Amino acid sequence: MAIATATQIYTAEDYLASEVQSDSRHEFRHGEIVEMTGRTPEHNEITRMFVFLLTAALRKQAYSIFFTDQRVWIPEVNLYTYPDAMITPKPLELKPGRNDTVVNPLLIAETLSQSTQNYDRGDKFAAYRTLESLQEYVLIDQYRPQVDHYAKQSAHQWLLTTYRGLEARFKLAAVEVEIALADLYEAVEFED
Repeated sequence: MAIATATQIYTAEDYLASEVQSDSRHEFRHGEIVEMTGRTPEHNEITRMFVFLLTAALRKQAYSIFFTDQRVWIPEVNLYTYPDAMITPKPLELKPGRNDTVVNPLLIAETLSQSTQNYDRGDKFAAYRTLESLQEYVLIDQYRPQVDHYAKQSAHQWLLTTYRGLEARFKLAAVEVEIALADLYEAVEFED
């Protein structure tokens, strides 16, 4: 018979202190420190291309674009996490007392993997929706050319539009950028 062990509970301060010293990234969820798993080459290529396309489209505009290593804090649920990509308006707003934790994302994107897609669509999106600043949430499938785009309509209403196939294009309203899936998936070869 297996004996269950108690999960150690940490404070946000414990997490932040250990994260500064860590060589890998961790998420802080409900008192637990959860290591963020490795990513596939396809995941990295798709995320990199998304950030590249945003960067090219938003040059010299009042936005900051972040890629995987920028932590965001969600105060209502006390969650610290690292979105795959994030856009914030300038000036950047940081958690009081921190110089490394963003609190005002305008757009967040996650590239889905088998191990994280349920969390990214469920609890993580529910947490992100508590951020007043967030206007758009983009879920990019790494296994087929598909993007699920959520656009905030009102405080408690989000509109989902799904784009499928390399001929599709999607438009980000908050930053007025249009992206072709053929460009987004340029470096990825899909199995038939």
